[in-house]
Amino acid sequence: MSKIDDLLRIMAALRDPARGCPWDVKQNFDTIAPYTIEEAYEVADAIDRKDYADLRDELGDLLLQVVFHARMAEEAGHFAFADVVDAICEKMVRRHPHVFPDADGKLMSVDDADAQTAAWEDLKRRERADKGGDDTSLLAGISRGLPEWQRAYKLQKRASTIGFDWADPGPVLDKMQEEIGEVRSELAAAATIDANDVAAKTANHARLADEIGDVLFVAVNLARLAKVDYSQALRAANAKFERRFRRMETLAQADGTRLDGKSLAEQDAYWERAKADDKAGLL
Repeated sequence: MSKIDDLLRIMAALRDPARGCPWDVKQNFDTIAPYTIEEAYEVADAIDRKDYADLRDELGDLLLQVVFHARMAEEAGHFAFADVVDAICEKMVRRHPHVFPDADGKLMSVDDADAQTAAWEDLKRRERADKGGDDTSLLAGISRGLPEWQRAYKLQKRASTIGFDWADPGPVLDKMQEEIGEVRSELAAAATIDANDVAAKTANHARLADEIGDVLFVAVNLARLAKVDYSQALRAANAKFERRFRRMETLAQADGTRLDGKSLAEQDAYWERAKADDKAGLL
């Protein structure tokens, strides 16, 4: 028996209505989906930290999510784990005609990774058409279930395949300054609204949210054109902030005090000390 068979057997036992785990038995696709997303992020986090022992464990957790969904689908008569494996094997062969020859033994020729990406998108469009999809837009098929920053990236990337794109990050910086200026305008407008004018405040808040959304969309575009992984960059920024804030707390404790209750100027002083320690490699 293979290790995969062991995992499938364990999952079946956990889902057994009579002798299984009560928590596992009561789950469904909707309740498990958030855990699947979380485990994918845990995999990315382990990769960022270069913790390969943890990566092994997190990949196992992610694999369990696939097995969990497949088991529930099998119980409902939709498909089984083997069908999942068969489907992805068939898809990978079909979408890589430059690697796997067709029935006549012919290979598609692609010049580079960009050409392969274009061929990949063309294959996906044809697949959607073959399934009877009536959405003929270039942007068809981009999942609405993605994290919004990732959906922004995919929308931009797809549009770039027909040349609707900036050539380099420079103009994107100009666009970001423009969008930030519009945010400033809405913030300034908010300060002039009568506190009792609920309708005006609501309308201003909607415009402000719209302009901030534009800034975030442009930030994804900037990262894409600079060839920086937006998610990885944000995770690194989060880690940096957490590292430095924890250092602030440690420094305050060493001074016999706490950050809460301090003025912003006093907290900033601790922040600068923490930042200096971080840049010196002490954290």
